[in-house]
Amino acid sequence: MNNMRTPEEKEKILKEYLNGTGISTIVKKYKVRDFLVYRWLKKYNENGIEGLMSKTGKHSSSHKHKGIYLKKPKNRIEELEIELMKKDIEIARLKKGYTVKGVGQEKEFVTTFNKNIK
Repeated sequence: MNNMRTPEEKEKILKEYLNGTGISTIVKKYKVRDFLVYRWLKKYNENGIEGLMSKTGKHSSSHKHKGIYLKKPKNRIEELEIELMKKDIEIARLKKGYTVKGVGQEKEFVTTFNKNIK
């Protein structure tokens, strides 16, 4: 039951609840805890969809590059913008003196100081 949901997913669930679907049906259908639905509803009523954005986790907007590897580009311009952001991140990483090997849980940060990387 520990799923991170996008603000859009939360809004969809809330709209279904507000249109008369019972909380027990929502809980079973979306595998979400009832107290979360009520918490989302309070935040949604206070701040709209912005209130549904996570302050932690993968949907946080605290960093402009966060999640770019998960985002699917809608057009060629977005595709190029994402590619440019990836390059910027890699340049910043190299300036700080490390590189990344592996992916996921196997990811390892390796220092490049005192090494010839040419």
